[in-house]
Amino acid sequence: MSGLKQYEFWFLVGSQFLYGPEVLEKVAEHAAIIAESLNTSQKIPCKVVYKATLKTPDEITQLIKEANYTDSCAGIITWMHTFSPSKMWINGLELLQKPYCHLHTQFNRCIPNEEIDMDFMNLNQSAHGDREHGFIGARMRMARKVVVGYWEDEDVQAKLGSWMRAAVGVAVSKKLKVMRFGDNMRNVAVTEGDKVEVQRKLGWQINTWAVGDLVKEIDAVTEEQIDALIAEYREKYTLNTDNMESVRYQAREEIAMKTILEREGCKAYTNTFEDLYGMKQLPGLASQRLMERGYGYGGEGDWKVSALTHILKQMSEGVPGGTAFMEDYTYDLTRGKELSLGAHMLEVCPSLAADKPRIEVHPLGIGGREDPARLVFEGHPGSAIVVSLIDMGGRLRMIVQDIEAVKPIYEMPNLPVARVMWRAMPDLRTGAEAWILAGGAHHTVLSYAVTAGQMEDWAEMMGIEFVHITKDTTIAGLKQQLFLADLAWKLK
Repeated sequence: MSGLKQYEFWFLVGSQFLYGPEVLEKVAEHAAIIAESLNTSQKIPCKVVYKATLKTPDEITQLIKEANYTDSCAGIITWMHTFSPSKMWINGLELLQKPYCHLHTQFNRCIPNEEIDMDFMNLNQSAHGDREHGFIGARMRMARKVVVGYWEDEDVQAKLGSWMRAAVGVAVSKKLKVMRFGDNMRNVAVTEGDKVEVQRKLGWQINTWAVGDLVKEIDAVTEEQIDALIAEYREKYTLNTDNMESVRYQAREEIAMKTILEREGCKAYTNTFEDLYGMKQLPGLASQRLMERGYGYGGEGDWKVSALTHILKQMSEGVPGGTAFMEDYTYDLTRGKELSLGAHMLEVCPSLAADKPRIEVHPLGIGGREDPARLVFEGHPGSAIVVSLIDMGGRLRMIVQDIEAVKPIYEMPNLPVARVMWRAMPDLRTGAEAWILAGGAHHTVLSYAVTAGQMEDWAEMMGIEFVHITKDTTIAGLKQQLFLADLAWKLK
């Protein structure tokens, strides 16, 4: 999978000719220093490129056109070192198609008591230059991130870096292809949706390949290819089965699916146990392995959660914790200690594992095929989120819930699947009621590495509704939010 380093963010600095050439030279010098410093920060995941000090409407418009059509540019960061009359920015911002962050900072941290004079004031005008720039963003109703503070401070860099990851998620989304092996599980509502509208809004190209196409690739895999992959399995996991025939078939499926995904340029895929014609096993270990490599996956034909899994994995590159396709399975309703148990039949990514995963083979009891190999493990404790994207008919809604994963309170020796146990915020009963009222799906993406704030930024950049269930959520407050959202989105 290609990484964050392929993306860059253009640093556009505003000024005007009013202050003379010496001021403009200093503006350019300071801007280059800031960009260079940001590029040395561990909080900044992508390259910051100082492009120009912009002084006229034509300069602004031309550079934004270039940003729109430069694939490596994932967004722009603006800063007004001096006063930049905001009418100059209208034509350019009207054309902008990339994520937009307004960095409100200044070159100097402190006011220099002895040195401050009118020349200093003419040069260092961010305090009101950025307010002029902020007005035009508000007047044009533009989706934008505002980051305020001194550019060398770690918290400012962290906010900027977090926004960058969300913007990379937008870039990934806009070119994402999702491969569906067969159709959705029959009669399921939440996995459906308007694929045309999703492509228009989010960029996802969602198309179907026959299961027979996959079977041809499965049959073409060689024993030598399987041997090489089995050696990798032995190195990375504990092999806890004597049924090597099943394990080898999963390796065959993994190789075949990766081959067809790469050939078609798809970074996410779906399948369903209701359409396995010509296959001996439902992909279990194979799907877990592909997710570990960065591919998105959705069970029962759920292409929305498949796409989101890949996007969140790309956004969180280099951040520990893990991201995976997940399903709410069952609850422990011990009063005052309620917990959710998340799992799936087979397909949970091992990036969540607390310990070394085990390869095991067990009956599946669904799908009518041979017993499949799968990775079995427990998820690790820690703060995380679960994310659902649903089609409300006329608009998309993203629902994010904060959770606290815990070490499972039961051993569950007869449940041979990967699983995570968590405490939903604000508590299970309130959280589940809120989730159901909002229409959240039973499939989610669970991530320890992506934050709710990043998903809110992503949703805003994409122009979709965002609902966040937190420790402070109340049912009355959520109902009011959903009611007002319905009114607001009907007006759009």
